[in-house]
Amino acid sequence: MPGCSVPVCSIPGCPVPVCSMPGCPVPVCSMPGCPVPVCSIPGCPVPVCSIPGCPVPVCSMPGSLCRAAPSPQRGHVPPTASKGGPVPLRRPRPLPQPMGGRAVRPAHARAPGPYINGHCGAPSAPLPPPRPASPPARAAPAMTDAAVSFAKDFLAGGVAAAISKTAVAPIERVKLLLQVQHASKQISADKQYKGIIDCVVRIPREQGILSFWRGNLANVIRYFPTQALNFAFKDKYKQIFLGGVDKRTQFWRYFAGNLASGGAAGATSLCFVYPLDFARTRLAADVGKAGADREFSGLGDCLVKIFRSDGLRGLYQGFSVSVQGIIIYRAAYFGIYDTAKGMLPDPKNTHIVVSWMIAQSVTAVAGLVSYPFDTVRRRMMMQSGRKGADIMYSGTLDCWRKIARDEGSKAFFKGAWSNVLRGMGGAFVLVLYDEIKKYT
Repeated sequence: MPGCSVPVCSIPGCPVPVCSMPGCPVPVCSMPGCPVPVCSIPGCPVPVCSIPGCPVPVCSMPGSLCRAAPSPQRGHVPPTASKGGPVPLRRPRPLPQPMGGRAVRPAHARAPGPYINGHCGAPSAPLPPPRPASPPARAAPAMTDAAVSFAKDFLAGGVAAAISKTAVAPIERVKLLLQVQHASKQISADKQYKGIIDCVVRIPREQGILSFWRGNLANVIRYFPTQALNFAFKDKYKQIFLGGVDKRTQFWRYFAGNLASGGAAGATSLCFVYPLDFARTRLAADVGKAGADREFSGLGDCLVKIFRSDGLRGLYQGFSVSVQGIIIYRAAYFGIYDTAKGMLPDPKNTHIVVSWMIAQSVTAVAGLVSYPFDTVRRRMMMQSGRKGADIMYSGTLDCWRKIARDEGSKAFFKGAWSNVLRGMGGAFVLVLYDEIKKYT
């Protein structure tokens, strides 16, 4: 259409260039359904007016600086754009403004034809592409569901662990004393326990009945985040290692994926809670009756004394062998259990007795396989806070060598049978976790 008081440029790729004269600072597309409405740039420097009969809005900016061009004088013939003179136009009809102030093209409007008389060149300044819909708004529900699922896993696993560990705390303390008594300064050679029965009889007589739960508070505090994180991370790692794996047609890949997810979950959570595991071991190995006979008065006292003596390194004594052992244990613990349950016809509705039997077998096997690593790491934990001649082992390899040389290979399995009994708590954790999950 001849004459345009304000040059209007076309957006790149727009099939209908409208009044695109040289020097236009704002490229505009006039096509219906165009993703960039007229003059939609914030602070648009050129209020865009419409050509007579053109459905393009005068200006789409709320409160714009648009000024209507004067109406053409009677008998006056508008000059063409090539002569360079001003081109008066009819005052355009205002476009209805909906709520929000944004101009809307009438539904019946048709796109104007190409402007043939003017120059249709490339715009001088490209217009930014339209802003896409905000992804976080669409992802919010999914993120919320994931957070709720993670919280349920964390709570269910932690509650189940706290209950079971308190129930088997006496057995666990017997196991720890048999395991580390050779490395304890408080237990001389003539006072060492001869076995499970001897330990069970002497503990209440020498230290009191409540001493069976010595270190249990630290154990619950440690075990709550440990087990909860294990279960929570296990499901995340299963998504990584078992995504798209069919357990019926790809059995060994399914089995290996469960091993990897269980081991990775255990190692990851161990990094966060190792100082609590360390303190639990030292408190359980403390055989003093009360007061001055005790090496540590509690969890806080244990952590503070070791940190002052050996620094942060002292709280992570034996960490490397612990990582090795926990990967082996958790790999079997979760891997075999999940694989066995996955082979059942209806894993989610398995009878609790069947689940318990599977879990008991899994914890027993996993505990025996990884027990030598556990013995070495407990012995290394007993090294912290010692100086000079009191240090028995110079490192992890030295500990392995001296135990095998001085005590025999059976020493790696001291307390193993009590560990099997203690494993009943671990089996109960697995079953209780599955039962809690059914109601969350």
